[in-house]
Amino acid sequence: MSFPTLREDVEKGANQIKAAGERKAAREEVCPLFKSFTAKEAKMLKFLETNRTTCGVPQQIITQVKGSHANSVRIRNQVCAAGPAAAAGPSLSDALGGPIIADDTNIKKGHGTFDTLTGSPLSR
Repeated sequence: MSFPTLREDVEKGANQIKAAGERKAAREEVCPLFKSFTAKEAKMLKFLETNRTTCGVPQQIITQVKGSHANSVRIRNQVCAAGPAAAAGPSLSDALGGPIIADDTNIKKGHGTFDTLTGSPLSR
């Protein structure tokens, strides 16, 4: 396979991803596009490394393509990762702002029904 063909495949894959992003496509549609794109990009990188001396490819270009490929793989992994589980709504205690089970730490002394200005008559 020739370099221009590989480059066109990579550009075509990038354009497909861009189009999917613009129309806000679902993850299920974008993930296969990223997998295909990173595979094509890896082929191009391998071609460049293999034919570096034959084609006179500068090391800077190979380093740049490696960085771009690493970024593409990172994005692919994020896109294709399982989506977050549906977040459960707040519990009743969250909505009311308190714990579900009462414990000794949330008991307020001196502020009950039988309290008077001088304290609770039941505690005397």
